Amino acid sequence: MGLVVFGVMALYLALSVGAVFWAVGHAKKHGKSVKLWGFGAAFIMYNLVFWDWIPTVVAHKYYCSTEAGFWVYKTVDQWKAENPGVMETLPSPSKTGSPSKHNRFESGHGKTTTYLLNDRFNWIVTQEDISSLLSIIRTEQQVKDMKTGDALARYVDFGSGNSVKNTIGPPGPLKFWLSNGHCSGGDRNQGLMYLFEQAVQGERK
Repeated sequence: MGLVVFGVMALYLALSVGAVFWAVGHAKKHGKSVKLWGFGAAFIMYNLVFWDWIPTVVAHKYYCSTEAGFWVYKTVDQWKAENPGVMETLPSPSKTGSPSKHNRFESGHGKTTTYLLNDRFNWIVTQEDISSLLSIIRTEQQVKDMKTGDALARYVDFGSGNSVKNTIGPPGPLKFWLSNGHCSGGDRNQGLMYLFEQAVQGERK
């Protein structure tokens, strides 16, 4: 697959160079600005494929700096102190994993998966496209006490290079230069969220 992608890119590069040379030759032949026509052809060929590169990078950095992070609103020890003896009565999920339920929204541009960790806690994972034009996915995870409705911890991250609705089609792996799985520090925050989720799963049977 990688060879096919690089082969297509090499072909497109060759076509782009050919388009620029054609534009320069056309400009010379008809007494027009060689620089203007050459730059114009290069600009058009670049934006046919890479038009969303800079907007995606800029938007990804913006959302990462304004929304991303990991927050603990109540530690597991604090919850245990408020609910003495309860954690010990909660059964842990079996080895096959937690039961889950799925929901799609925004015409497929968003999806929520709720993992039923035990009788008290749910782990809710929501992913949504921030735009129909830019391939950036916002991911939010929460561990919730379903009796009170309170979130004990929350994690928000942004990835680029794909979309919730079109995970198989473009941009997908075709525009690999857009691929960025996390914000800076996002993989660490994801790990912290996973550890928190593991800590509320109850006693393992």
